[in-house]
Amino acid sequence: MAFDFSGKTVMVFGGTSGINLGIAKSFARAGAKLAVASRSQDKVDAAVEALSHDTPALGYALDVRDFDAVQAAIVDFRDKRGTIDVLVSGAAGNFPIPAAMLSPKGFKTVTDIDTLGTFHVMRAAYEHLTKPGASVINVSAPQAWIPMAMQIHVCAAKAGVDMITKTLAIEWGREGVRVNSVSPGPIDGTEGMERLAPTPEAKAASARAVPLGRLGTVDDVADVCLFLASDYARYVSGVVIPADGGWTAGRGFGGLG
Repeated sequence: MAFDFSGKTVMVFGGTSGINLGIAKSFARAGAKLAVASRSQDKVDAAVEALSHDTPALGYALDVRDFDAVQAAIVDFRDKRGTIDVLVSGAAGNFPIPAAMLSPKGFKTVTDIDTLGTFHVMRAAYEHLTKPGASVINVSAPQAWIPMAMQIHVCAAKAGVDMITKTLAIEWGREGVRVNSVSPGPIDGTEGMERLAPTPEAKAASARAVPLGRLGTVDDVADVCLFLASDYARYVSGVVIPADGGWTAGRGFGGLG
């Protein structure tokens, strides 16, 4: 299935590394006019350079916890490229730690980036979304509905993200805006996978736990996002789609390793 986003505008928050950069690259290859945003100016610059091989790209260095900064970036993108056809919110924080050792500050940091940050992106973008026709995609995680040891902060944060997705699908659907989440499973070559499965043995165990028998790729997740943003998914809204090879369906243990 070939996707064509020529003339469409796409903004990816967290889009300078890992899965989110892969999503941005896929939209760029499909012809979209693109912007990415994340905290590191160096990563933003590198991502813009990489994306510009396929499409003119804009980049914004910001923290999604700062609503004013998010809003300013979205307004600038709208002024330069027009309304937003596709909005991807994927900024996230994670580090494995037992709940008894997690500080309130650490818990708040993750929930502020993931949950509050997602709200900031949604709220700031709302008036600039193409209506009808916009597709909003939040990047979730299996921790949203599967409790995992050493992930209490992420479990709470991503559960909030999924409820934001479902609530906005209800509220914005009347205006023709679709809101969905994609939930990546064990994805090879990502920072999250390296943290949660830091040894070859842990990575091999993760692959064995996937019914399809392999770790996922960034492109596996990006293709789901392309589908969700396309007319093929024109009647899909308010759902969380696992891109995990059946991992969550067959999960019977409490950790990745």
